Amino acid sequence: MHPAFVVYLKEVRENLRDRRTLTSAFLTGPLLTPLLFVVLINLAIHQQLEKAERPLKLPVIGASYAPNLVRALEAGGIVPQPPLADPEAAVRRQDVDLVLRIAPAYAAAWRKGEPVQVELIHDSSQRNAGTAVERVSRLIETYARQQGAMRLVARGLSPTLAAPVQVADRDQATAQSRAVLMFNMLPYLFVLTLFIGGMYLAIDLTAGERERQSLEPLFINPVPRGQIFLGKLAAICTFSAASLAISLLAFGMVGRFMPAERLGMEIDLGPGFALRVLVLQLPMIVLLAALQSLVAAFARSYREAQTYLSLLMLLPILPSVLLMVLPFKPQAWMYAVPLLGQHLGILDLVRGDGLGLLPLSACLAGTAFVALLAVAATLRLYRSERLAISA
Repeated sequence: MHPAFVVYLKEVRENLRDRRTLTSAFLTGPLLTPLLFVVLINLAIHQQLEKAERPLKLPVIGASYAPNLVRALEAGGIVPQPPLADPEAAVRRQDVDLVLRIAPAYAAAWRKGEPVQVELIHDSSQRNAGTAVERVSRLIETYARQQGAMRLVARGLSPTLAAPVQVADRDQATAQSRAVLMFNMLPYLFVLTLFIGGMYLAIDLTAGERERQSLEPLFINPVPRGQIFLGKLAAICTFSAASLAISLLAFGMVGRFMPAERLGMEIDLGPGFALRVLVLQLPMIVLLAALQSLVAAFARSYREAQTYLSLLMLLPILPSVLLMVLPFKPQAWMYAVPLLGQHLGILDLVRGDGLGLLPLSACLAGTAFVALLAVAATLRLYRSERLAISA
């Protein structure tokens, strides 16, 4: 039997008995992450839809100056409330989401046919107030357009004179492509699952063995250290791949309970999607395993390795942060950049556009090249005498 395969079987068998490794690789990341993701998305959707549909209580100052406007708001599901003495302070204290204030000069200006103004007092830093503000603003704008059209008709003019240019909205987004707005964190979650799935195993097979002083006896055996490293690397890759497979399976199951259709979206996280993501992440599995082994090899204790790898965990979030801060149109060369290529590729799959042969080849080749460099660097470290010295 090949020595690397012997090392692989030994490490897999021993770590299958390690409760901490099994919990991190097969439970914490792969199962809890999809469950929490779906629960949070469902709560957010239900909260927004409930705010958009239920009657909205709105304090109105000066309601008697514009009774027709108030009745129009009531027809749109707004429930006028008594005025507040200090509306600005009430909004800042978050006692109310917004307040409508109508000036005393409203009635006189309206009778003269002059433009009138109403105030919506709100705090834009309160995210939960955005739906209410948009809802009231839309109702007031609709009422304003209707009244403007009636004024033109009363003067014998066509209402179209006030709108010489009309915009016809031709949205080319499909129900599946709109799902990217909700599921744009999926690529990061998949990479994070890969990272966590192999992290504790990578720590145990390097820093852990140095701390237990079991690495020196292993290196004494008449087996090339490169084969020992390849066996350990294969074990880490196996746990990472299994963690990703469980996560994909979990997303495929819980994705059916996501009310995406209520937002006009469609998401397909079935077997076809899972298989494509798994193929896309194959070189990333090797790259992360090699980087984890490389970083953990510099640590002399298990705890020290945990500290180093916790800092390395910030690496997978970079593409997500980059796309949020600097949104840009994907270029062909970007697919060859590790992490960024996987991120863009998975978003293409979520959008339903598919992944062409050229982007797929660039993604696999670019990440595989960097993975080989990481493997070579770690292999060189394994051949040094420094690694054989226990803490």
